[in-house]
Amino acid sequence: MSNLSSLGKEDFLPQEEMLEVGRKQSSLFIGLPKEKAFQENIISIVPDAVQLLVSHGHDVWVESGAGDNANFTDNEYSEVGAKIVYDTKEVYQADIIIKVEPPSLEEIKFMKGRQTLISALQITTQSKDYIEQLLLKKITALAFEYINDESGLMPFMRSMSEIAGNTSLLIASEYLSNAN
Repeated sequence: MSNLSSLGKEDFLPQEEMLEVGRKQSSLFIGLPKEKAFQENIISIVPDAVQLLVSHGHDVWVESGAGDNANFTDNEYSEVGAKIVYDTKEVYQADIIIKVEPPSLEEIKFMKGRQTLISALQITTQSKDYIEQLLLKKITALAFEYINDESGLMPFMRSMSEIAGNTSLLIASEYLSNAN
């Protein structure tokens, strides 16, 4: 009888049931403006990365011609799901703006506010007015030149330094090979 009574007690205890927890599907709205800086040929997001973002349900808007200097066409971006926009002001309406160079004061004026900016900020070289404009619009600015990985290294700056170093060798060899 003791075996039966211990079995009966377990039946009345609360039982756990594994239920699937619904996940909130939030999507990011990412804007990729064309770089306006002189001789800036780097693009912050290549079409393969855009395809990955779009496949996860995010919206990516690319300003027309943004990838031209890096040899990526508007067609390559649109084929992987990006929306091509032809108005600079329109791409700056995204919730997240990703650039290589710091935005100019004019570009900051295009921003609606309460957005996230991911770019090099070069904060020590910016004017007081520049910083005030970012603060006034409540822009969350992530300066990728200060982002550290787990080992304390700066992966963005390391990559940019490698690119600059390799490019300087190519330019120097071109100058040395030209006969004057």
